[in-house]
Amino acid sequence: MSTNKQRIGKLGEEEACRRLMEAGYTIREMNWRSRRGELDIVAARGEKLIFIEVRTRGATSAGRFGSAAESVDYRKQQQVRVIAQSYLQYIKRFDTPIQFDVIAILVGEDDVIQEYRHYEAAF
Repeated sequence: MSTNKQRIGKLGEEEACRRLMEAGYTIREMNWRSRRGELDIVAARGEKLIFIEVRTRGATSAGRFGSAAESVDYRKQQQVRVIAQSYLQYIKRFDTPIQFDVIAILVGEDDVIQEYRHYEAAF
């Protein structure tokens, strides 16, 4: 992955965490890794754990491959579900209510956030 894509992705995840905390979420993990893959953000709100897939696109690439939210296809959703199960095993909490969200961010020139959309219970 190019360093510019990594930089844009990191910027998006940091913006997502900032806005989630402002909205009353508690950030439990960022970039939690298991051998099955990575969860972008694990947050909590009340008793519920929310697994959040963050998709960030630069304004120059927007539209070429569909929107950021559209890139979370069925295969990616299944992968996130499997990794979430690994996380629940890791923290030994099997009866916790969970939710899967998607945050789509569009970054313009000079790293300005042009668009931010939070899709709750996206899948």
